[in-house]
Amino acid sequence: MRPPVSQRLLHVDALKALAAQLIVLHHLAAYGPVADAVQSLWPALIGFLYDEGRMAVQVFLVVGGFLSARGLLPDGQTLRGEPPDLLWRRYLRLMLPFMGAVLLTLFCSLLVARWLPELLPSSISVAQLAAHALLLHGVTGVESLTVGAWYVAIDLQLFALMLGLLWLARGRPAAPVLGPLLLLALLLASLFWFNLDAGHDNWGWYFFGAYGLGALVHIIGKHPGLRGRRLPVGLALGLLAGGALLLEFRGRIALALLTALMLAALQWRADRGGALFGPGWLAQRAGALINHLGTHSYALFLVHFAVLLLVNALFEHLAPEQPFAGLWAMLAAWGLSNLAALLFYRWVELPACRVNWLPPGFRRA
Repeated sequence: MRPPVSQRLLHVDALKALAAQLIVLHHLAAYGPVADAVQSLWPALIGFLYDEGRMAVQVFLVVGGFLSARGLLPDGQTLRGEPPDLLWRRYLRLMLPFMGAVLLTLFCSLLVARWLPELLPSSISVAQLAAHALLLHGVTGVESLTVGAWYVAIDLQLFALMLGLLWLARGRPAAPVLGPLLLLALLLASLFWFNLDAGHDNWGWYFFGAYGLGALVHIIGKHPGLRGRRLPVGLALGLLAGGALLLEFRGRIALALLTALMLAALQWRADRGGALFGPGWLAQRAGALINHLGTHSYALFLVHFAVLLLVNALFEHLAPEQPFAGLWAMLAAWGLSNLAALLFYRWVELPACRVNWLPPGFRRA
């Protein structure tokens, strides 16, 4: 008999799964003749997915900050592991599947070049591939080889910023307090300064407001020094973030704040034994599905553009400008993307997670 699905982080899986599916739908509505055909049928739907679907990245940022803080500070105050080792492992964890997806996308690009030249990179060079492998494509200004490449690079920067601040605090007498305060300071600098200037959007500090909110949700929930004061501290953090919206309202920051508040409430409930679903068979199946979708969310994010290219090329060849055929093609691309994510996770991402090669001199955690 299959064991019950663990409910402890099921709400996190639910947020990851929802964000990943919305990002896929956003890209399906943004690129290629399939999107154009469906727009002629349902312009409001395509407009919504195009304009609002991209906001789902804020959910990824908040959840990413929460999970990173959970890994680095299990008790909410003590940094676990050696920072160079932790950063290297994070780099491999992101880069290896990412480059697998880049190569897959480039292969698919060769197959569809005849029908979809507008969706392909204008050029491909060794320097571009090197910049992508180093996750420096954004800051070096090279053309992206796949959609969403910017997020992978930003994720590593955000992790490095958090790790660096916690490392700076470690070893000092007030480290359990200083570390979270440094994260809060960068969070506020992001919300009140960096995030107001789009010129910073290739750098992690532009996005640290959302990422830091997720991190502090974990810290507030786990830090032993905050027992009995978690609610007022959490409300104070929410008010500080809300103050940034008074300075200049940004829908993306509002969504990040709402996500952080929802995550805090769900985590508080989970820590007290509350389950996202009940014990019944149907609830367990729903929980298993959410766990599955959350587990495969990064694979889906990486691989879906390759599927999008293939489906759009087939549609352009067989049934261009037919709205209902476009609708079926969009649904097929969505379903096939999720199927491809299963295979990509099994054969690329999961083996990449097991890579533990470290350069000479690194300490193993």
